[in-house]
Amino acid sequence: MAATPAPPTAPPKPTWAPKSAEPPFPWLRPTIRIRLTLLYGGMFMIAGILLLSIIYLLAAQALHAGSSPFKIVEAQNLTLSSSSCQLPRSGTVPEFNDAISVCMAQQRQHALDNLLSRSLLALVGLSVIAFAFGYAMAGRVLSPLGRITRTARRVAGTDLSRRIELDGPDDELKELSDTFDEMLDRLERAFTAQQRFVANASHELRTPLAINRTLLEVHLSDPGAPVELQQLGKTLLATNERSEQLVEGLLLLARSDNEIVDRKPVDLAEVASRAIDQARAEAEAKGVELRGERGPAVVQGNGVLLERIALNLVQNAVRYNIAEDGWVEVVTELKDGHATLLVTNTGPVVPAYEIDNIFEPFRRLRTERTGSDKGVGLGLSIARSVARAHGGRIIAEPREGGGLVMRVTLPV
Repeated sequence: MAATPAPPTAPPKPTWAPKSAEPPFPWLRPTIRIRLTLLYGGMFMIAGILLLSIIYLLAAQALHAGSSPFKIVEAQNLTLSSSSCQLPRSGTVPEFNDAISVCMAQQRQHALDNLLSRSLLALVGLSVIAFAFGYAMAGRVLSPLGRITRTARRVAGTDLSRRIELDGPDDELKELSDTFDEMLDRLERAFTAQQRFVANASHELRTPLAINRTLLEVHLSDPGAPVELQQLGKTLLATNERSEQLVEGLLLLARSDNEIVDRKPVDLAEVASRAIDQARAEAEAKGVELRGERGPAVVQGNGVLLERIALNLVQNAVRYNIAEDGWVEVVTELKDGHATLLVTNTGPVVPAYEIDNIFEPFRRLRTERTGSDKGVGLGLSIARSVARAHGGRIIAEPREGGGLVMRVTLPV
């Protein structure tokens, strides 16, 4: 009897997982205000150094160009004294004149050195003042940009009613502000139209499907119906159910693309437990073991949408599993200030280059937009959209020996 071949080895883990863009030292971030301050201060220092050099050269030229204002003509009974120079007590006239010239040269050099040192100290002090003044002026000039940024952040929270409405002179910043306000007007109209379309589509698409389901169920409840019609009714009912799932998935995907505004405390452990209860019957039918420890992990969000994430991940883990001795492990925990939902399952080996495809709508591994009784191909797309709407992310990694590791990280 031939030996059972070893399971294939999973490819190395991908390196495409998103990383945090937060710099290691935020206070060293080269902001525009810092750069403008350095520009202002640097220009002042360069101008100060040039001015100091010119003054020093002119002073040196003036001091060295001038001759001695006096000289000794007769040295009879002459006595010289100085507190800063060494002069001879006695000597000839040329010796006295040479000593005086040397003393005056020393005094000129001392005056130049004193001028240079005092000027450098003044330059350093004024540079500090210039940098502080430049920082203050840069902050004042850039304050409209800060207002634009704060408005953009509020808009990012789906508050499209915010406007900058910047007042002041009609300069480039006001032109930018007005352009941004016009863009917000167009976005608000488009977003309102989308919401209205989703609401109308939700009603218009659900109603005929619900009517069809009711008619088919009534027809199937007739015991006198022919077998062929009974089979046809079951087929149509399954098709109608699949269409309902598709419509619900598309509408949920459209709604979950927006950030959640109404947030409440939700425990991921409770959400995961409810998802496991809903998928337990399907798991038992396929012989898949559900396991894992679920610790408390409370986040702020929408409980219904978070439960949809957990349910989609657990159902996918059950459906795309191995035929024998399969298992699905669901773990929730708090780690590094974030709540984590981890769903790991056995299954076929998944190449790393196919991981990105599973998050696209209507995409499955090695299949695209094909019919399947396992779903409509929107589960992971919805899970990713819901995670993003909650300010989190979802990462998929191939598991050693086959299967996937799905990690959902949400801020606490």
